[in-house]
Amino acid sequence: MLAPYLHARAADFLRGIRLHTESGTGTGGVEEAAGTLRAAARRISGTLHTFRPLLDAAWADQLRAELAWLSGTLALEHACTSRLVRLADALSRLAGVGPAATATATTTTAVPATAAVPAARGNGDTESVRGLTLGAARAGALLERQLTLARTRAHSAALQALGSARFHAVADAVALLASEVPLGPAGAARADEVLDAPAAVVERRLRDAVGVLPLARAAAPYNATALGLTAGESQDAPWHQTRGLLRLHRYAGEVLRGGTEGDPVLYEAARALDRHRDAAEAAAAASAAARTPRIAPATAYALGVLHADQRHEVEAARFAFQRAWSRTPAGVS
Repeated sequence: MLAPYLHARAADFLRGIRLHTESGTGTGGVEEAAGTLRAAARRISGTLHTFRPLLDAAWADQLRAELAWLSGTLALEHACTSRLVRLADALSRLAGVGPAATATATTTTAVPATAAVPAARGNGDTESVRGLTLGAARAGALLERQLTLARTRAHSAALQALGSARFHAVADAVALLASEVPLGPAGAARADEVLDAPAAVVERRLRDAVGVLPLARAAAPYNATALGLTAGESQDAPWHQTRGLLRLHRYAGEVLRGGTEGDPVLYEAARALDRHRDAAEAAAAASAAARTPRIAPATAYALGVLHADQRHEVEAARFAFQRAWSRTPAGVS
């Protein structure tokens, strides 16, 4: 059961290489190829991690490290692009709302302490709305410059990685994986005797990680008490860890079922944690931009409102995860 799954994911990886070769300079083809490579690399790496006791340990550790390097490198450009789109859309939405809605958005959450931006003075505050409107365009231009530069660097790094000898060595290793899986002594046993235990370890780690999350506090969307720089960003790490463990749990389930079709509720929970990660990183980007030296007060104000908006999105994602998790077998039990 383990070997056919790894064979299939290795074939996906090789298909991504072929798509990349055939795409030439076409942006859409390159993005599809990179996405295929990232997805296959994550699944292979996660499976090698979970079921390491059944595999040749040295081989599994080496390949997993190389796949982590590759998927991480390829993910940077995609992350920069997605973050820029998310922040631009949010700025456009925030700058286009009416005075009452804008004042509500600015007064129900805290802005980053390091941004040193003024707080809204009350509902319908015309001065606050004017400041947001004036600062939004400049804030958008600043973010576009910073994130476009980061995306360009990430694109260059991805191209360099895909043309490197290191990548070709990874591709050769995955090509061998498509036909042969180096199993350890335990891998010769019956599947029903050895597969469940490693999968159960991952599930237990996931339950423990979810157990320390403040799910009761996440039981309402847009939870203002958890917002702000200190009470927000500093508490993101356990959620990110849960996201990684949930991914391992889902991949282990794919191995046991023999395919990539998983539990839709678990997928919903995973998507909520993906949104959580995206919003948290977007908020951090807005906060970092607000610390740019010598920016205008209106620009800093708009970035502070944008930061607060993305922290709202973080809380909404936590709420969505809490609701989805409560419907999973692990959450119900």
